[in-house]
Amino acid sequence: MIRNIVLVHGGFVDGSGWQAVYDLLVADGFRVSVVQNPTLSLAGDVAATHQVVDGLHGPCVLVGHSYGGVVITEAGGHPDVAALVYIAAFAPDKGESVNTLIADPPPGAPVPPILPPVNGFLFLDRDKFAASFAGDLPADQAAFMADSQVPWGVDALGGAVAEPAWRAKPSWYLVATDDRMIPPPAQRAMAQRAGATVAETPGSHSVYLSQPAAVAALIRQAAA
Repeated sequence: MIRNIVLVHGGFVDGSGWQAVYDLLVADGFRVSVVQNPTLSLAGDVAATHQVVDGLHGPCVLVGHSYGGVVITEAGGHPDVAALVYIAAFAPDKGESVNTLIADPPPGAPVPPILPPVNGFLFLDRDKFAASFAGDLPADQAAFMADSQVPWGVDALGGAVAEPAWRAKPSWYLVATDDRMIPPPAQRAMAQRAGATVAETPGSHSVYLSQPAAVAALIRQAAA
């Protein structure tokens, strides 16, 4: 059993959203760390993740939500990373980025309401945030998330993976079946390509907030 868990957030949100998952895992005796990505560039976020992993001095499970999946795909090459867990996340192959993965959505698929960049940073349309990102959360919680968005750097969106860790390490993937940011068929396709052990649960893109027990259960599987 691996005792160290490292949680990596996606774009537009910070690491505090992991608290319910964190609480469940800590209650089970895991040592849980949360990476606060600067979200300025993929390289910077990988460096932030490696800094946390270095401090654990032992094997860990690396968990990523949304864009955090890109971060763990690249950062997971660290020798102390034993397994990867994707939570409604991007799982790019070599040379892919969030930009390339969302460039050509299938007809009828929901399109994330990303506003045009301002000074190199991206935000989601506040009025469409709840429906797209947090459809199964209470309205007041979704409104708070919309109003506390983390600016997401254009360079992070375009950061391409050099060596996907899932090619060398075991991975798990939780598909959120009501996701309107990363369509569930795209999640399933990335999970299959990565050879991941797949679980599915009803949930929006904020599944780690709305379904923390399902998320923690998959992380426990990876740790075992």
